[in-house]
Amino acid sequence: MKDTQGSLVRRCPRLGNPVPFDYCEVCGDEQQPCFKILDCWWEHFDVVRYLKENLPEDQFNRLMAARPKPKVASLVELIEQARKRNV
Repeated sequence: MKDTQGSLVRRCPRLGNPVPFDYCEVCGDEQQPCFKILDCWWEHFDVVRYLKENLPEDQFNRLMAARPKPKVASLVELIEQARKRNV
């Protein structure tokens, strides 16, 4: 990762807290970039070019085609994860 991107911080619309760019690179499913990484960072630097240069082609293509899960599905998944932790 380049130092300039590593020092960038912005408010995460999903978490509601400030997060560094390098967190966004690995906070998605299976340690992949967050599906909102393009929406969040395009105003700060050329995030598309950065990801294209730093991700394998298939991973980059999946990210470009990614769509967020419906809110209800996300909530159900979070509830299931919480139940598994408490069992």
